[in-house]
Amino acid sequence: MKKKQQHPGGGADPWPHGAPLGGAPPGLGSWKRRVPLLPFLRFSLRDYGFCMATLLVFCLGSLLYQLSGGPPRFLLDLRQYLGNSTYLDDHGPPPSKVLPFPSQVVYNRVGKCGSRTVVLLLRILSEKHGFNLVTSDIHNKTRLTKNEQMELIKNISTAEQPYLFTRHVHFLNFSRFGGDQPVYINIIRDPVNRFLSNYFFRRFGDWRGEQNHMIRTPSMRQEERYLDINECILENYPECSNPRLFYIIPYFCGQHPRCREPGEWALERAKLNVNENFLLVGILEELEDVLLLLERFLPHYFKGVLSIYKDPEHRKLGNMTVTVKKTVPSPEAVQILYQRMRYEYEFYHYVKEQFHLLKRKFGLKSHVSKPPLRPHFFIPTPLETEEPVDDEEQDDEKWLEDIYKR
Repeated sequence: MKKKQQHPGGGADPWPHGAPLGGAPPGLGSWKRRVPLLPFLRFSLRDYGFCMATLLVFCLGSLLYQLSGGPPRFLLDLRQYLGNSTYLDDHGPPPSKVLPFPSQVVYNRVGKCGSRTVVLLLRILSEKHGFNLVTSDIHNKTRLTKNEQMELIKNISTAEQPYLFTRHVHFLNFSRFGGDQPVYINIIRDPVNRFLSNYFFRRFGDWRGEQNHMIRTPSMRQEERYLDINECILENYPECSNPRLFYIIPYFCGQHPRCREPGEWALERAKLNVNENFLLVGILEELEDVLLLLERFLPHYFKGVLSIYKDPEHRKLGNMTVTVKKTVPSPEAVQILYQRMRYEYEFYHYVKEQFHLLKRKFGLKSHVSKPPLRPHFFIPTPLETEEPVDDEEQDDEKWLEDIYKR
């Protein structure tokens, strides 16, 4: 007959088929020191206590982490050493306001290249889309000292983002002064047409008011105000010769003194900055395509710009910025201008070619109205690739012709 199993303390074993899952109650001897939790796992009470203590430490550490607002410094250093650190680990979650990319845009607008039209659009767009439009009342200081550059960059960089800053100022290198380099945009136009528009605007203003020119140039003498454009060019007056004619390139070359000297150095540096720092440099003669590309590249700023631009009310405002009393210089005078502005034209053609390449990448045709009337003696350029538009589109583009006449 089979004997019953004896308990070490005497008597029959109360659990002949093994102890219950939770182990034996206290007082039943040393038998219970090894408790079968699972058929393949056994641990002692000391191990059990160690696990519970570890769990308690983990819970307390987690609570401390949340109360202190982040991980302690040594954990950050450890993660950095191990190569597993992330921005969220070290800095916490991003702010609730998600900024568009890019959130810093600078439009260092070139004078008499449609900038007032674009600024009118930007005022409407900033209210519509909620970005910070930062403008400046300074219109005649494009060259800055080192301290002035630092001060302006500091003021721009501290503006509420997303911002778009606009001012007539030569290119600023933010990274040179330890700032984040913003995205640049700009628009240029045919150099001779830009010069003529500026020449007569300084003297006679635009349709916004008959006395507008008196406000801008109050000290101009009457003989200077009514100086014939041909005499100014042919007699080599300072206003109609270099370095005054070397105007567009410095906006892209920068603040270096050599950027104001007509020559290859300034030209090449301007091209380099266009390639490296400008998201888009458009051509005023193709303004609608410029606005369309801006809408695609910077939707947070320019979404819906074309519909606003074509609105009849906006066109009325734009007509007020057309320069008045413009006359065409003689063929001889224009040829002289063309020679004096050869670097300006080389840069203009380079930008125009890059702009057309960009348009082709996006499947855009050069769909513009007829260009403004040019004298027949203007030297044609191989980069004129505009396609003629149909008659039914000319009325819709009448506003563009008015813009060209500024």
